[in-house]
Amino acid sequence: MPLPLYLLAMAVFAMGTSEFMLAGLLPDIASNLDVSVGTAALLTSAFAVGMIIGAPLMAALARTWPLRSSLLGFLLAFLAAHVVGASTPSFAVLAATRVVAALANAGFLAVALTTAGSLVPPDKKGRALAVLLSGTSLATIAGVPGGSVLGTLLGWRATFWAVALLCLPAAIGILKGIPARPAQQDEPVGPALRSELAQLRRPRLILVMGLGALVNAATFGGFTFLAPVVTDTAGLGELWIPVVLMLFGVGSLVGVTAAGRLSDERPGLVVAAGGPLLLIGWPALAVLADEPVALLVLVFVQGALSFALGSTLITRVLYEAAGAPTMAGSYATAALNVGAALGPLIAAATLGTAVGDLGPLWASGWLVALALLVAVPVRAVIAARRQPDTT
Repeated sequence: MPLPLYLLAMAVFAMGTSEFMLAGLLPDIASNLDVSVGTAALLTSAFAVGMIIGAPLMAALARTWPLRSSLLGFLLAFLAAHVVGASTPSFAVLAATRVVAALANAGFLAVALTTAGSLVPPDKKGRALAVLLSGTSLATIAGVPGGSVLGTLLGWRATFWAVALLCLPAAIGILKGIPARPAQQDEPVGPALRSELAQLRRPRLILVMGLGALVNAATFGGFTFLAPVVTDTAGLGELWIPVVLMLFGVGSLVGVTAAGRLSDERPGLVVAAGGPLLLIGWPALAVLADEPVALLVLVFVQGALSFALGSTLITRVLYEAAGAPTMAGSYATAALNVGAALGPLIAAATLGTAVGDLGPLWASGWLVALALLVAVPVRAVIAARRQPDTT
């Protein structure tokens, strides 16, 4: 895989750390800013909403921008949002910075996803996506647990400062490793924007975007509320939270790496094998969460299955959006973050029910069940190996 892919993955690592880190910081943020844990969880949804809106908007704006300048500009805006977030005493301002950070993240990821696909042969998009998303997986392994430990020892604000600092080497890597490729006024950037947006009328594209959103909703719904499950249900100490988050991250790296080798040629196999196992895993985790050993094993397994299935479906989005070369990455980003926005909201709604802290795990199971109910009748679309005709 080309070196620029790994430089992009470095930036995705910083952004992935920010996107996932709230799972270990929600109790501290809620206490410090005098809001409930459920209200603090809205920060995750605020970030995801910003990603949904920002992905197509930023991608459309950046279509004619120089590649390196757009990636660098989005990353520096992301850095600035974290500096403000780390400094504010207001929950409302913090929520606003999460939206701004998400817009910058969305713009970066939309451009990066499209760039990743263009750096490799057409039949290697899945492997390129796996390299790019390895930044997110590594964030859950190292960045998020590290941020949780830092937050436990020094407070949640220290974690926000750490993410801002992580952006600096990523920015240098982009500046040194990504060619400027300035846009030429007399050269077309691809199909007209209207033509690329028209791809969203294709039922196959909408289908795989919806399935990706459902699986990601399950992932974020369960992952966001793992901290109280660890401390309250399993009865483990606070320092076990980063251990559990790291296990989820190790599983996610295993899953996305394995799926990267299959999602180009055998996507149907990933969904057919991984989908039912993921469905069984969430309720199993809810039932066995009070057993620490079972909790640790199942968190690893769910991380692997969630990212294997999710990355495969997002790869299908890139294939189905082949007729929108500059916007395909934004469609994939939007699909991911519709799920990331809805998942915590659905999960938070279960916290006040009889199942309490385990409600999000049950909700994740139901979301995967819905995805499989939709996927089974149209499995031929998911299993398609070749790029579709976009005419």
